[in-house]
Amino acid sequence: MGPRPVSVPGVSTERTAALGAGATKIVFGQYAIRGGTLEVRMTVEDEITGTMTVLDPVSGPPADILALGSALARQISPHVSPFGTQNASVLETHAKGYEHLDSPGLAEDLERAVAADPDFGPSYRQLAQLKLQQRDIAGAEAILQNGLARKLPPVERALMQLEIANLHNDPKVRSEALAALSTEDPYNPEVWQGLAAAAMATHRYPQAVEAWRKAVAIQPDDPNLWNQLAYAAAYSGDASVALNAVDRYQTLMPESPNAADTLGDIHLIAGQLPQAEEAYVRSAKKHPDFYAGLDFLKAALAHLMTGDVPGADALARQYFDSRATAKDPAIDYRKAQWAWISGRRKAACRQMEQLARASENGPARPIALHAYTDLAVWTLMLGNREGASEMVRKAVEIAKPAAFPQATMAQFLTQLPAGAAEWQARAKALAPDPAQSAIGNTALAEALLFAKDYAAALPVLQAMYDGGNSAVAEGLPVLLAWTDVETGHIPEAADLLRANPPLADAGLTWSTALYFPRIFYLRAVVAEKQGQPDIARENWRIFHALSGTDPLMWGEELKGK
Repeated sequence: MGPRPVSVPGVSTERTAALGAGATKIVFGQYAIRGGTLEVRMTVEDEITGTMTVLDPVSGPPADILALGSALARQISPHVSPFGTQNASVLETHAKGYEHLDSPGLAEDLERAVAADPDFGPSYRQLAQLKLQQRDIAGAEAILQNGLARKLPPVERALMQLEIANLHNDPKVRSEALAALSTEDPYNPEVWQGLAAAAMATHRYPQAVEAWRKAVAIQPDDPNLWNQLAYAAAYSGDASVALNAVDRYQTLMPESPNAADTLGDIHLIAGQLPQAEEAYVRSAKKHPDFYAGLDFLKAALAHLMTGDVPGADALARQYFDSRATAKDPAIDYRKAQWAWISGRRKAACRQMEQLARASENGPARPIALHAYTDLAVWTLMLGNREGASEMVRKAVEIAKPAAFPQATMAQFLTQLPAGAAEWQARAKALAPDPAQSAIGNTALAEALLFAKDYAAALPVLQAMYDGGNSAVAEGLPVLLAWTDVETGHIPEAADLLRANPPLADAGLTWSTALYFPRIFYLRAVVAEKQGQPDIARENWRIFHALSGTDPLMWGEELKGK
């Protein structure tokens, strides 16, 4: 399972992880230096029979630690591989680096270690980490590439490739490196967690489920792993595995508000709205301080998805009461957001504009900044680009001298209409650094959606979806489904629309309006195309209930369904 710093507790904590990984024997021991001689004793405990086997003690000069370690290893198995280095000074430098990467003179020591034994991979990786601490990304990559040019063990090669993938934020190479590591180091839970997280980010949910299962098999007492398995299974469509994972999570963390919140999310994702609402309400009442009543808002949204606006309002009021108890200065801002997604768009715009104007000066200016930004997006969605530009101007003015990402995004979207090529050039100017690609792609995709250039928006959104872009958070699958519907890719859209996106921890955000309640409109169109009139009719009903009598988002007209 990899090295552990000296400061970490020993056999008492490592034992559980080892047994969870499938170990049948545990080796432990003691060492001492007496009269200038290093003495090591070790015992092997057979977990199946309970027998204890004491290995022959070994001793020698302290400088011969590698030879002594190899002598002990051969007593455990005659088939052990040689350690990565036979140079004691290289091993000493490696140990120092592992314990204290910021030790004075460590960079020079690691450079000498690489020169002394250029086939010992850890030295390259530790030196690259030092370069990263100095913000020398090019230097870090050069060191790793030098290591890859050597004949290194497969595990070391995979570790270096993983670090290079992290340098470039390359999800494809990262997944390949993690897959190689899982083959070479199958009992390392961190490898499976990395694989699972990469699969989740790129929406490969069956692969994520398999990786999380491997991780929980190694560390069955880690509640976070069961929590993550529950979400992966829910998104993959396996509700039974998801609920079983939640049960295990709740068993391990019976008083955790997050465990109860996860149960609500799992039901919501699966479309089990009454169960989701019940779980959220139960959680909110038991843990009222959890994100200041967030689960009341989640319950309200679950109820809103049935099309019952008055019933959802009753739950939303409990959320606002919780926010009032927490003395949330943005409570009126949140009320306006709720009015928008529940179909009262004109009222929402009035509320948000009144709040923005009243908060322009004094300590409430940050609220005005958020309010004007949301209002700009809403106004643009209603087809008023000139009015949206005015709201953006006010938001940018309030934000000075600092930048505000949402205001910058809204400013980008309210530029004069243009073709796809021009929008691509604008996005490149907005985010010229490759590290900002997530921001640039998000801005480009949304601009193309506003322009109704769905054919151009589709590959951008598809690349974001496949590449793990989290800038649009939970709404990304819905936006991609929208382009699929408009370009005739109905089966692909149906798959993307299968799950309900749960709210993020931040609650309603300016991006929520981009996909809600549009998800029901898209489901209705897909159901019609697939010959499911009853499902289509129900989704039209919900969509109309949540759209009110205002024009549909992005200037379309309500359909007379």
